[in-house]
Amino acid sequence: MAARELDGSAILGAFDPLFAPKSIAVVGASATSVSAGNRFIRVLKASKYDGRIVPVHPTAREIEGLPAISELGSAVQTIDYAYLTVPARQAEEVLSNVRGTLRFAQVMASGNIDAGHEWEQRLQDLARKGGFRLIGPNCMGTHSPRGRFTFVEDVAVELGHVGIACQSGGLGMDVLRRGQNLGLRFSGLVTLGNSIDVQPSDLFEFYLNDPCTKVIGLYIEDVKDGRRFQTLARRNAGRKPVVILIGGLTSSGRKAAASHTGAMGGAAEAWHALARQTGLILTRNLDEFLDSLQLCLWLVPSHAPEAAGITLFGNGGGTSVLATDALDRAGFQLAQPSPKALREFEEIQLPPGASLGNPIDIPASVLKEESGRIARRILEINRSSTKPYATIVHLNLSVIAGYRHVPNFLEDLMASIMAQTETAGLQHELLVLRSDGSAEVDGWRRKFREIAGRRGMPTFDEIQPAIQALSDFNRYERFLQRERLLTG
Repeated sequence: MAARELDGSAILGAFDPLFAPKSIAVVGASATSVSAGNRFIRVLKASKYDGRIVPVHPTAREIEGLPAISELGSAVQTIDYAYLTVPARQAEEVLSNVRGTLRFAQVMASGNIDAGHEWEQRLQDLARKGGFRLIGPNCMGTHSPRGRFTFVEDVAVELGHVGIACQSGGLGMDVLRRGQNLGLRFSGLVTLGNSIDVQPSDLFEFYLNDPCTKVIGLYIEDVKDGRRFQTLARRNAGRKPVVILIGGLTSSGRKAAASHTGAMGGAAEAWHALARQTGLILTRNLDEFLDSLQLCLWLVPSHAPEAAGITLFGNGGGTSVLATDALDRAGFQLAQPSPKALREFEEIQLPPGASLGNPIDIPASVLKEESGRIARRILEINRSSTKPYATIVHLNLSVIAGYRHVPNFLEDLMASIMAQTETAGLQHELLVLRSDGSAEVDGWRRKFREIAGRRGMPTFDEIQPAIQALSDFNRYERFLQRERLLTG
């Protein structure tokens, strides 16, 4: 079905049946066994979806305790969203009996290599004749907290502000699960698969107009309507941050994308040019994609100085040295502590072993002073007197855990670091939680990451990814600066 650009209210209204469906039909659930359709019904119930769930089965009268209908066309009321888990040959038959009773259909199946294109063309024709939008095929589902439903088990249906369009079902599941662990919550996530009708540009346009979405993330293997996509990117011009991960930029990647969704990712040079012109943030892998989503969601863009100064704070001298090298390679420099900051540091009278220049190296044996609250005093002085562009706090949790016997040390240390999020303003703060992989230390990392996510502080496992994400965000800030879109 040919896509067309709509005005803001029209695009929101057009996708309301998908993101807030009053009824969901499930095609492919079994009355005698547990299929993908049955699992989806159970996930709908677990997520407390409060609309009508309508199983569709040719013979069964009841599935998963719910009354079933024989075909979509026999629905008494219009179905907003149909989730099809049946094989390719059956999907075509199911959608041929819609009779105007359906608004969105999402098809999980994919056609075989030889006949796939012809099958997809027939699905397109059915969508056009039936008056519904088709998502897929070759995808895995939709996640919509505003509609109280998801397709992934054990994923929070908590409304957030990150909107995702993803041309890979498995990658979409990774974004939800791993993003959730980082503290990200979503306004929506749609896996688009081969995108024979609903395109990445459709979701791009929706999220640009959606007041709930503050950050947009796109995994793309194929943009069939490139001119429209460019128009949307230019019109946005960085006002909403847009993070993109593109599959198929290399010759080998294009072959993999073609076998996956039949797509061609496009030329890397063209994407980089578009990013420079429109403020898009391009990432190279899923880790960078999620890291950039964190920064775009939680950091407030600032007027970045020409040589942005970074403060390194942590318990690890060697780690700080390596981080200094990485900062230099990324075009950053160490922030120089002001004379006032140095005087205030001296007044703290720390025990031997601490270095309060920059990097600020505080051994765990010193960090435990005041049950970890000494970190708050140091970071407050750094923020108010040195005023760096950003502070990267890195904690070697394996060493810190050696002082677990100090009452409330770990909890108070984390509270001291989190306190900076309340006063940081346009100064950015990133948290690196390093672990040795042991069950205990990984447990502390998960706990601290959960706290940080609730407070809106980006977290990382190592310093290098933190610097890379900050570098990408800094480039975005410079674009906003050039376009005069920053205030204050």
